[in-house]
Amino acid sequence: MNKTRHGISLLLLLSSTCFFSRICYGGDTITSTNFIKDPATIISNTSVFKLGFFTPSNSTHRYVGIWFEKISPQTVMWVANRDTPLNNTSGIFTISNDGNLVVLDSTNTILWSSNISSSSSSAANNTIAQILDTGNLVLKDTSSGVIKWESFEHPTDKFLPSMKLITDKRTNEHVGFTSWNSPSDPSTGNFSFLLDVRNIPEAVILNGGKTYWRSGPWNGQSFIGIPEMYSVYLSGYNLAIQDQIYTLSLATNIGAQEILYLFLSSQGNFEQRNWDDEKKQWNTSWVSHKTECDFYGTCGAFGICNAKTSPVCSCLTGFKPKQEKEWNQGNWRSGCVRKTTLKCEKQLNNNTDAKEDEFLKLGMVKVPFFAEWSFASLSIDDCRRECLRNCSCSSYAFENDICIHWMDDLIDTEQFESVGADLYLRIASADLPTNSGRNNKRIIIAIVIPVTFVIFIIAIFLTMWKRKINKHEKKLNMTSSVKKKILKQSIVDDDMIEGEIKLEELPLYDFEKVAIATNYFDLNSKLGQGGFGPVYKGKLLNGQEIAVKRLSRASKQGYEEFINEVRVISKLQHRNLVRLLGCCIEGEEKMLIYEYMPNLSLDAWIFGSSKPKILDWRKRFNIVDGIARGLLYLHRDSRLKIIHRDLKVSNILLDKDLNPKISDFGMARIFGGDVVQANTVRVVGTYGYMSPEYAMQGQFSEKSDVFSFGVLLLEIISGRRNTELYLHESSISLLGFAWKLWTEDNLIPLIEPTIYEPCYQLEILRCIHVGLLCVQEFINDRPNVSTIISMLNSEIVDLPSPKEPGFVGRPHETDTESSQKKLDQCSTNNVTLSAVIAR
Repeated sequence: MNKTRHGISLLLLLSSTCFFSRICYGGDTITSTNFIKDPATIISNTSVFKLGFFTPSNSTHRYVGIWFEKISPQTVMWVANRDTPLNNTSGIFTISNDGNLVVLDSTNTILWSSNISSSSSSAANNTIAQILDTGNLVLKDTSSGVIKWESFEHPTDKFLPSMKLITDKRTNEHVGFTSWNSPSDPSTGNFSFLLDVRNIPEAVILNGGKTYWRSGPWNGQSFIGIPEMYSVYLSGYNLAIQDQIYTLSLATNIGAQEILYLFLSSQGNFEQRNWDDEKKQWNTSWVSHKTECDFYGTCGAFGICNAKTSPVCSCLTGFKPKQEKEWNQGNWRSGCVRKTTLKCEKQLNNNTDAKEDEFLKLGMVKVPFFAEWSFASLSIDDCRRECLRNCSCSSYAFENDICIHWMDDLIDTEQFESVGADLYLRIASADLPTNSGRNNKRIIIAIVIPVTFVIFIIAIFLTMWKRKINKHEKKLNMTSSVKKKILKQSIVDDDMIEGEIKLEELPLYDFEKVAIATNYFDLNSKLGQGGFGPVYKGKLLNGQEIAVKRLSRASKQGYEEFINEVRVISKLQHRNLVRLLGCCIEGEEKMLIYEYMPNLSLDAWIFGSSKPKILDWRKRFNIVDGIARGLLYLHRDSRLKIIHRDLKVSNILLDKDLNPKISDFGMARIFGGDVVQANTVRVVGTYGYMSPEYAMQGQFSEKSDVFSFGVLLLEIISGRRNTELYLHESSISLLGFAWKLWTEDNLIPLIEPTIYEPCYQLEILRCIHVGLLCVQEFINDRPNVSTIISMLNSEIVDLPSPKEPGFVGRPHETDTESSQKKLDQCSTNNVTLSAVIAR
């Protein structure tokens, strides 16, 4: 009944007053008679913030929100009716009869309310709402000045400097914020940000109630898991505790002229953004998720994550992978288990002979989650003894005179370079590095002496046997030896080569046999043409089909590629790499002999033909997965770390079952030791697939191949070349087009229509997401190949939001690039080569 009376009175009021704009809005306040009717607004005292109705991009709904007045594009800080939008511009924002702020639609239905209780019948007359220069909307009693409600205590997805993050430990009530559902939908999303105070207070991001990210515990000055808090732009935070109420705030030492806010994205990424007044844009100065280690529990129980190592996960000292096979494949979630049972556990089984457990110091780490702490002024020795008394205590730390214990599994430990806490890990005495080293030394001594004696006897026997057969072997292999000597000398003389090929592993073919196999290099046998020379199909006398890559006598570029490819691929063997059968060297003739791929190269199947209908999504996904696994072998699992440097669709061959094989290693480089990145003055590759740092600076690494893989993945999904121009879609490349669709949250137009099926939509969209992560402009943002495989196969469920790709702008076509396009158009098989010289 009260709502009906309120509705009638409000409609009468509107009919008599809303023709006068001065009554519908004004100043920085709202009253029951001075309200906002869409599209009117009010502005804070010094014009910092504006309050009114707005429509998000790519949406038709209307919401009441607060945004910066002088910053464009519109940046919304708070939304009132986020889950109950208006469908037209008839909305009203006012104070109701009971003193609440309300959003009404054209039928006078309350879509949102501040929902405070009031016993006064004249509450509306004594209440005003005011937008402050801090961005806070306050509802207060005019007679007493008491604030009855404020938007800062009901945030949406953003945190302004004057706000406070509050958790009441007694009631478990939080003042936190939740993400939008998408960039165009302010409704409550899956991610929330709050203070977790169950044990040591720390900030966490939850995804549907499950931990997604954590800051590490508060040490009195900063959060241990955020090294950047030691820098200037994240200083000034304070965590106050009073009557079990925890309040995180940003102190007032932030510059008065500095405009910043913290933001929880719809993808679960927590960011700090600062306004650049010169460039008129927001800059992201910090993000929560920069590496794999930032995702909660990446390495599982008793694993430790280090973003600077490869792979990023390893087991803590004294522990081993729980699932060895999964761990070696890059799926670390199952974590690690102890190698040796602790003494306290053995005592439970009446074994009293075990040595006392020890503690191993791990320096500069983000300590694990779910610790128990004590405010008692224990010494570090007391802290150690207390942990030792409890068999469930797996580690301890001593920070700022606070003793901290962890019980049972250690989850989400991360290694830092220069900051962090000291964690003391409990391990069995036998697993201490010093003990294991001493035991290993004894074992080695016990083994080495008898083994050395046996080797000495065998060596004498082999020497005598080799002398007898040496003369006979020289006669039989004279021709082969001469050829190998030529090849070996070529390799030694070439400046590009480091080390020698194991020539005994590489068969040599006679020129006459190769010529007969290819019908004397008949044009009808020709498969393709690259910078090195032509490729022919052949058939040996034993019936084996081969592909012959013949070096052009006039091509210095082909000669370098020939030597490099022999050096690299002769050492590799994997089901997703093309197999080098041997080579032919006679006079000026130099040829490489490969296994023949009956289905030729992938580009013939996905670009401009009727074959896309044959290559459905399942086949394409298998091809993508196979390419990724071949690349993982090159980067991690082979005897040498290989950077391919020319990964593209035309260098992916398909066997009779459409299984992919990576080919053309003429530009590949071998990394030795701990090298992770190298520079070159000669940039070689194919336009459209080269990463920004390689094309512009000559820097190449695993992440250069990852960028190429991302382009290749998007091409396979879309059936379009990256170098095509999409003028009708306001984009200039496939990467630009994909990024435009991503920002519009509309990726379906990117998918090749012949492969789209609703049942595969989520899997295809996930692959597009992975592709965009691979082509991000900056090296450190791109995932490594083992992570890519886990992402593709949904072993990593929650993916980070991609940043803008490199090379989304229109290129200036050079002669080199033009010739490359012509070369690509005439290439139909496995081996092409192009060079782009860095400017």
